[in-house]
Amino acid sequence: MINFTYLVSTKVVFGKNTESQVGDEIRALGFKKVLVHFGGESAKKSGLLDRVRKSLIAAGIESVELGGVKPNPRLSLVREGIELCKKNGVDFLLAVGGGSVIDSIKAIGLGLANDGDVWDFYEGVRKPKACIPNGSVLTIAAAGSETSISSVITNEDGWKKMAVDDMVTRPRFAIMNPELTATLPDYQSMCGVTDILMHTMERYFSKEKGTDLIDRMAEGLLVSVMENGRKMHKHPKDYGVRAEVMWAGSLSHNGLTGTGRSGDWATHQLEHELSGLWDVAHGAGLAVIWPSWARFVYKENIERFAQFATRVMKCEMNFEDPEETAVNGIDAMERYFKQIGMPTTMKDLGVSEVTDERIREMAEKCSRGGKRKLGSMRVLGKDEMRAIYEMAR
Repeated sequence: MINFTYLVSTKVVFGKNTESQVGDEIRALGFKKVLVHFGGESAKKSGLLDRVRKSLIAAGIESVELGGVKPNPRLSLVREGIELCKKNGVDFLLAVGGGSVIDSIKAIGLGLANDGDVWDFYEGVRKPKACIPNGSVLTIAAAGSETSISSVITNEDGWKKMAVDDMVTRPRFAIMNPELTATLPDYQSMCGVTDILMHTMERYFSKEKGTDLIDRMAEGLLVSVMENGRKMHKHPKDYGVRAEVMWAGSLSHNGLTGTGRSGDWATHQLEHELSGLWDVAHGAGLAVIWPSWARFVYKENIERFAQFATRVMKCEMNFEDPEETAVNGIDAMERYFKQIGMPTTMKDLGVSEVTDERIREMAEKCSRGGKRKLGSMRVLGKDEMRAIYEMAR
């Protein structure tokens, strides 16, 4: 187990009708004017936005609004939000939506609290010193951004999708009502399940020894999410199932299941180029990339993959041939993705023009022109990235 620092300061308000408390939460923090940031029409049609407005008014909180957040949130809207907040003297940022809205509001907060271009932080040119405080009313169980330090933004100039991971962005509170996720299309819900699984799997597949406690916690989370994902696929209105998955989404990405180890994160970085180019759902892209990544790297730590196979995927251990067990576990995970309606190849994903040139382009961008390497299970250069994309085609 390696050294670690663990701090999760986000207050979680979980359960039915909890969105009615958002005004009180902001007032208790001492803020007076809020940007309410959201996506499309669903927040309006469902009545959620009206309930949020009512709660803010009752608490004496002024607000301005900015909608239009898309999956794979855009830098152009972030910049619009920064200017809107400056013009109106906003001192708190509220996301009403899923991970994309929360990521967007974190980016707006970074732009407001620091001089210069906010995109510098995503390119890694500069490190942010502060972020305007933010919170969320969560509507999708997936990204875990409601309690995490992460924000991922897409720059339309070159369709570059990049991330900031910094403690200054961590939300002050997260309002989490599982009922709000019940109207989601099944495909979107299953993309969320996949994203949650991958947030823990990225941390789980590491070479560190002596992490049995966190291994067991991670394995329990993965088993629970898979079981409840299957149930949600069949019974989408089940509150109990959605509550389990929603809470797992936060626990999977608040750093808990990565304590004491470094994690890998290559699958996420490889997927960013896929969704950056074709604007596909992040969870679906992860389901496409992970099986190919796993088959490419598993020999670096057959023991870890065999443990995953037996403890999580319930494969029988072949003590004479642990490699067979490891491969069986990867196959079983791929079958699970298919069971819940996820694609496992780019062809299944429905993206067009996956040419050799496109494969080379993704590898070139992901490797930053050959200057960046990914992963800890196996360090990947540009050629290895291209090979994984080829396998996933």
